[in-house]
Amino acid sequence: MPDGACWGPEETADAAVRAAWTALAQVMDPEIPVLSIIELGIVRAVRRDDGGRLEVVLTPTYSGCPATAMIVLEAELALARAGLTDARVTTTIAPPWTTDWISETGRAKLAEIGIVPPPKAGKRALTAPDETVACPRCGSPDTSVVSPFGSTACKALHRCNACLEPFDVFKCH
Repeated sequence: MPDGACWGPEETADAAVRAAWTALAQVMDPEIPVLSIIELGIVRAVRRDDGGRLEVVLTPTYSGCPATAMIVLEAELALARAGLTDARVTTTIAPPWTTDWISETGRAKLAEIGIVPPPKAGKRALTAPDETVACPRCGSPDTSVVSPFGSTACKALHRCNACLEPFDVFKCH
């Protein structure tokens, strides 16, 4: 991030930047509505640009994410409701979003609703061996992949062979 980037509300004395972080914490991901866009890790910076205008930088979970336009709109509306009418929301795909950016609170919320959060161990190669994924309902490690595509493009569908319940697993990337 360029100089002046702000990675969190506690890192600045700028009241408008802090207010923006507070407003953005109320914007929920449209595909996983228990997570805010901050908890999901797609808010990369809130800062002043070279002209002094407030800028919010978002990185979508992947470049073709169909929810990106809705997230940008919801972020703009939240900022406007907070009185930050001069704020500008931009998106960037570099560096690409990674599941490592999901906050610990976000990971806990995913687990609470039965979505297995990805391990926080850096990006894995697409050809990495499959990992054992425990069932979020009964805890059994005896699970299998039903489909690499789950309820959204960023999740895979698994099934527990012990309790027979299906569940989503957040894909790493």
